[in-house]
Amino acid sequence: MNLNKKIIVTGAASGIGAETVRVLKQQGAKVIGVDRNPVEGVDEFFQVDLSEAAAIDEFINILPFGIDGLANIAGLPPTSPAESVLKVNILGLKRLTLGLIDKMADGASIVNLASLAGFGWTESIDQVKQTLALDFNSDIAAFVTNNDLGTGGRSYFLAKEALLVWTMQNRWTWRNRGINMNAVSPGAVDTPILSDFIKTLGARAEEDMRVLDRPATPSDIAPVVVFALSDDANWFRGANLTADGGMFPHLMSKIYQI
Repeated sequence: MNLNKKIIVTGAASGIGAETVRVLKQQGAKVIGVDRNPVEGVDEFFQVDLSEAAAIDEFINILPFGIDGLANIAGLPPTSPAESVLKVNILGLKRLTLGLIDKMADGASIVNLASLAGFGWTESIDQVKQTLALDFNSDIAAFVTNNDLGTGGRSYFLAKEALLVWTMQNRWTWRNRGINMNAVSPGAVDTPILSDFIKTLGARAEEDMRVLDRPATPSDIAPVVVFALSDDANWFRGANLTADGGMFPHLMSKIYQI
């Protein structure tokens, strides 16, 4: 697969983001890396704090037109403060994506790194809708308090639930320009934040890890992201590509006793 495309990767400094950059470059893409920390191996690097609306807007304004792809990989773990998790993992992601639409080329692709943590969105749809109604002008602190999101990593799960729903909602939003949006949902991944998940989920995470052969590595996930950015994924619209080692069907089998 030859990707003669200009693609933005957020969270490009480490983990899945860094591996996605490597694979994209290997496939011939020009990569614009975005992160709070320095990024290696990209054609251009922008240091952006995705929890700050002004920083996102400034980044959008200086970008050229003709962006062929956006990989929204940046994210905070469930051990981070709930307000920050919501800002980076859903509010900042949405603001960046929507702000970039006019600068995207026709036929561009958007890939949102979701998570197996979002699979329960159907059980919290009202809370998900409230989350998607938030923006940077909202009273996010009050939202966190009113929804008891300050402990237990719930802010992370809710942000990923909202991201999956938002991806589905926008399955056809820009199809007149051939722009598609899809999600990739890993399960446990051996990155620097894996310990944060285990710390947050405790016995549940330990059980999941026993069921899996092993946690994924970034090299298991990045090729799926790159596929979703390619022309071969044009007929995927609002899809959720579950790269989780079989954990989602395992959970569904347990829930429905099949």
